[in-house]
Amino acid sequence: MKRIKVGIIGQGRSGRNIHRHLFECSPLLQERFDVIAVADPISERTAPTNPGADPACRRYADYKEILKDKDVELVVNACRSHKHVDIAIEAMQAGYNVVCEKPLTRHVSEVDRLLKVKDETGRFFAVFQQARFRPLYRKIFEVIHSGVLGRIAMVKVAYNGFGRRWDWQTIQDLCAGELLNTAPHPLDQMVELWESFGETDPERIFAKLACINNYGDAEDFVKVILEGKDHPVIDLEVSKECLFPTYQYQVFGEKGSLVGNGETVEWKYYNPAEAGSHEVSIAPIEDAARLPIYCSEKLNFYSEKWTCPPEASGFDDWGTKYYLNIYDAITKGTPIAVKLSQIRRQIAIIEECHRQNPLPKFVKVPEGTL
Repeated sequence: MKRIKVGIIGQGRSGRNIHRHLFECSPLLQERFDVIAVADPISERTAPTNPGADPACRRYADYKEILKDKDVELVVNACRSHKHVDIAIEAMQAGYNVVCEKPLTRHVSEVDRLLKVKDETGRFFAVFQQARFRPLYRKIFEVIHSGVLGRIAMVKVAYNGFGRRWDWQTIQDLCAGELLNTAPHPLDQMVELWESFGETDPERIFAKLACINNYGDAEDFVKVILEGKDHPVIDLEVSKECLFPTYQYQVFGEKGSLVGNGETVEWKYYNPAEAGSHEVSIAPIEDAARLPIYCSEKLNFYSEKWTCPPEASGFDDWGTKYYLNIYDAITKGTPIAVKLSQIRRQIAIIEECHRQNPLPKFVKVPEGTL
């Protein structure tokens, strides 16, 4: 089996602890990928510490050295977010295939600039959105489209918790904030779900962003609602002000509803064939004694529950599945699961959220910060 030779730009939380970890610790990825070079200005982060690491892996201080290394076949761009587009373009123009960390950018014009270079160079390009492969979400998607819940009124996703933050992920000028940091995971899922009801842009987007607990100037509270004809309402929350989080996923349907949390999905529904039907009553509803009553009936609800297999419950499983798709896309021409048109739609939603909520900037980033 051919092993794709990988160079990783950036050895921070993502480049080192996610991408390099996956390539060097997942047996399925070790068979398919070989990390031969990494780059980071902090040398301690480039040391080979994973069990499957190649001790001969080249360690560069400047990412431009990776773009001169002609043994590298795939560049993973895990630099800080504000440089994602520029470095991805630089890598493709240097002749490399590229996987880029999310968020790709905060502007649709930047997506289009990058896709133009992709077309001009003929290079492979994809964005790392491993949550698309989360088994919990995949099961929810399956149940929604099974029809058992009937017409779907709303899908609510809440990635909520409580915390204060003061790192670079709180600075607007570094392409940070929860809308660009955490929200791309559930938003990518919701874009796929949205498109499964019809590949159109949302007709209405409501967004509320606020910086409440962050020490930087980027948002840590996100509320986004998407609406459109023949689509369920999508209600997305990401908040760092919630000490009592409930379900991560809720689905409101015509015949029943669903909740998903952690590694478990539960859904309840009734069978219309067993329930009979009613005719609307213009006259007030009353009992035999002609006293007013509410509508009341006894429906027989069926309950089902699914639990994620233990071996597929962690982040490593999602990332491994993502990269298996990337491997097949590069070596066999298999379509990528996270389509670039979906990335563009995601960024269009993010840009509109920022347009509706211009937050004041007060953190000054030094010129040339990478």
